[in-house]
Amino acid sequence: MSLAPIAVRCEGVDKSFGATHAVKHVSLDVREGSIHALVGENGAGKSTVLGVISGRVAPDTGSVSVFGEQIRGGHPTDLRNAGIATIYQELTMVPALTAEENVFLGHLPARRGLLDVRARRRRFLEICEDFGLSIQPEVPARELSVSQQQMVEIMRGVAAQARVLLLDEPSAALAERERETLHELLFTLQRRGSTIVFVSHNLDEVMGLADRITVMRDGALVADADTNDWTKKSLINRMVGHDVDFDERQSTRTNDLVAKITDVTVRPNAHPISMDIRRGEIVGLWGLVGSGRTSFLKSLAGLMPSSAGSLEIDGQRAAWPGNPRDSQALGIALLPEDRRRGLVMQMDSVDNHWIGRHGPYSPSRINRGHEEGVVKEAAPRFGFAPSRVRTPVGQLSGGNQQKALLSKWAARKPKLFLVDEPTRGIDVGAKAEVLNSLGRLAADGAGVVVTSSELEEVLGVCDRVLVFSRGSVVGEVPRGGAEFSVESILQLGFRAGEEDAL
Repeated sequence: MSLAPIAVRCEGVDKSFGATHAVKHVSLDVREGSIHALVGENGAGKSTVLGVISGRVAPDTGSVSVFGEQIRGGHPTDLRNAGIATIYQELTMVPALTAEENVFLGHLPARRGLLDVRARRRRFLEICEDFGLSIQPEVPARELSVSQQQMVEIMRGVAAQARVLLLDEPSAALAERERETLHELLFTLQRRGSTIVFVSHNLDEVMGLADRITVMRDGALVADADTNDWTKKSLINRMVGHDVDFDERQSTRTNDLVAKITDVTVRPNAHPISMDIRRGEIVGLWGLVGSGRTSFLKSLAGLMPSSAGSLEIDGQRAAWPGNPRDSQALGIALLPEDRRRGLVMQMDSVDNHWIGRHGPYSPSRINRGHEEGVVKEAAPRFGFAPSRVRTPVGQLSGGNQQKALLSKWAARKPKLFLVDEPTRGIDVGAKAEVLNSLGRLAADGAGVVVTSSELEEVLGVCDRVLVFSRGSVVGEVPRGGAEFSVESILQLGFRAGEEDAL
């Protein structure tokens, strides 16, 4: 059986950013009509390689050719002519334009030098029908969901007749069903001859989508093989250079109540939510997009003033928090899904750690050396290198930002941790450290409530899982029970959603 022709070839690509040697003499072939994954830890160089292939990043040495034609970085017209379309993790939509206008950005259908509006609408609807998409052409992009915006970006590549599609973390912000829709679309594009190169931290996605997987570490290509030659364990091993083990968590759940939550209403027409959270336990919240799990977490953190309910903390009745300050005063800490909302990106980890902790009667001369020493001492407990505590957090990887956020709030010793999507967008090594840290927080006596779209991760650390649907809790699944599995919980969530829709 003959191999397909080479669609993309990188030869001796080298790239530095100042003192950082991001990519080290990488040579790589991508076969026409294949789905090819680039994987590695944060900082491994995979996104830089994708940037070089896309032409967004010019290599210091080496070259990239697409279907035999060498490409030049920084020339959008040349890249479009070469048949390359790129969908970045940070989507490039123009919010004020419609979905249809965003699809045809940069390649408007024209007739005799004038915009052909009818042809544009006809082509938009053809693409939607062809790929089974339901997106209204006249809706402003700002009103589209993240998954719909991503589909519009892919439609832009299809409309431009791109032969090579590059995607950076395509499913990082998507829920399970949205992910499935994306995967079906990519497989359809592949069947029609498109070549797809993507970067992802989700190894289940990589193993399910890719025909071939390239592993990078410290800027270098360390392995390149067909997906059938990999197991998830061997892939992780090559990515990090050693075995990665998630701690086998022993439950630290006690009978002492940290929080008693009764008859909480987050939005109109939803059933009241009640739950007890015990000291030393980790409770997982899972549900489909729109199920209400994140809204419930935000209401408990004082971010939804319209919510109401009854609350006891350590056996003491408390008013339902109407703002984050009320929530924090009760000993409740929220680690938000968007780490940028919990950290000041321009500050380093030391300043982020101490921000807000100097009261009006603090000494006028603050001991900076002492502050740095405290943070350095705490950092290893969360898998964070003490040598990085003076690096602005905006320059850290997503995993290290999450560790800095965990360390910051753990120092304040809250009674209840609310953790929203703790591993979103971070590499496998950092995931293990972050999830292990949640277990240590519970072992220290806090109650921990965690949401994650990665159900397998939730099951790995939680004592029980509460399943949400349409703003209500529709089931509780304890660890050790017969239904404590990905398949059973998915079925419970899907079934409840379908029943509610009837």
